[in-house]
Amino acid sequence: MSMSQAIACPALLICAPASGQGKTTVTAALARLHARRGRRVAVFKCGPDFLDPHWLALASGRHVHQIDLWMTGEDDIRRRLHEAAASADLILIEGVMGMFDGAPSAADLAEKFGVPVMSVIDASAMAGTFGALALGLRTYQPGVRWAGVLANRVASAPHAQMLQDSLREADAWLGSLAYDASCSFPERHLGLTVASELADALERLDAVADLLEGTPLGAMTAQSLQQWSVEFQPAVHDAGQGAALAAALAGKTIAVARDAAFCFLYQANLDVLEGMGASLEFFSPLADAALPACDAVWLPGGYPELHGRAIGDNAGMRDSLKAHVAVGRPVWAECGGMMALFDELRLADGTAWPMWGLLPGTVRMQARLAGLGPRQLSLGEETLRGHTFHYSVTETALPAMAQAVRPGAPAGAAGEAFYRQGPVRASYFHPWFASNPQAAARLFLNEAQA
Repeated sequence: MSMSQAIACPALLICAPASGQGKTTVTAALARLHARRGRRVAVFKCGPDFLDPHWLALASGRHVHQIDLWMTGEDDIRRRLHEAAASADLILIEGVMGMFDGAPSAADLAEKFGVPVMSVIDASAMAGTFGALALGLRTYQPGVRWAGVLANRVASAPHAQMLQDSLREADAWLGSLAYDASCSFPERHLGLTVASELADALERLDAVADLLEGTPLGAMTAQSLQQWSVEFQPAVHDAGQGAALAAALAGKTIAVARDAAFCFLYQANLDVLEGMGASLEFFSPLADAALPACDAVWLPGGYPELHGRAIGDNAGMRDSLKAHVAVGRPVWAECGGMMALFDELRLADGTAWPMWGLLPGTVRMQARLAGLGPRQLSLGEETLRGHTFHYSVTETALPAMAQAVRPGAPAGAAGEAFYRQGPVRASYFHPWFASNPQAAARLFLNEAQA
């Protein structure tokens, strides 16, 4: 099979009228169902979400990548879908928020790549209106290829029949799932609980997959899935740029924090670093007494607020980080990783935990969101795209060296501060490294190397 030619593969984008309808549950259950049947399932997540992919990866047994027309870009999406089509029997894409929410939206992505859309609708409090809602989703953006609708959280068989009868097109009905609390995925303030934290995560997935198996959607065979076949085109690559970047981090070892407190990692970002020649060494700031031997450190986002005592008590890790910084070795800390570098973390209930003290100031948790949405960070001539999502604020005398701002923001607009103190760079901003690998590399190099 030539990777320079279009490759056909069945694909489905799972969307909803709004958040909280059950998109992740259904997408993960569908991936698990087909994986159990021996099919190779590639799953993607629309938007910048870190948490849903943990469940989708567990269900499919494969890495899950984020795709977003603004953040990751059309060519990046085209390349990833084309590569997936070459090695998968089915491609699933979980939408973000509501089907038409955001600019660009999940519907825009589906239309751009010709992927059919199925909507999950929480039907727990509706009957005939279900049909009207389904009709609106199908017709609102005429260029979108429609696959059908699945009713979620249905009370009974008669209730399901009422929902099915309300549809204008009988073949749009892909079935219903009864409400079952034992099949739900638990949540907390940033979204779903990470799948690896639940001992019964796979059992929960299997339980929903079992329910889905009894629906028209779940009963589809390899042959019937072909009705959703999509011709995925190859991306146009700039081979010269790739060759130039290949050595940007050659010979460098980057220590990457990865545990329950620091778990917001894009697999694509790890791939970019390795593609530029870096060796990655994973470590746990919660459990390890010191950094591994390394040239640079990456402290990603996560949940330091849930592990404040353990972070503050790990004097060995604190001292190891300070020694690393003292000799001028770089640290890139984003969101939760940055929070752990300040002097103190104060929770909404007033509880305060000492942190590692590499940056002056206090981080305060609050009940309402402090930052949400796409952002871009310009460092000199280079710009990184990404996003922000956090409930804490910083109180610090550190000046912001730059601001990660909303796309299209006027010059001088306020955004997420990018701090720099010595070899430490820190921000609430979550970058997508593939949007500008050269800029990403500089986060892990000192001034002389960059």
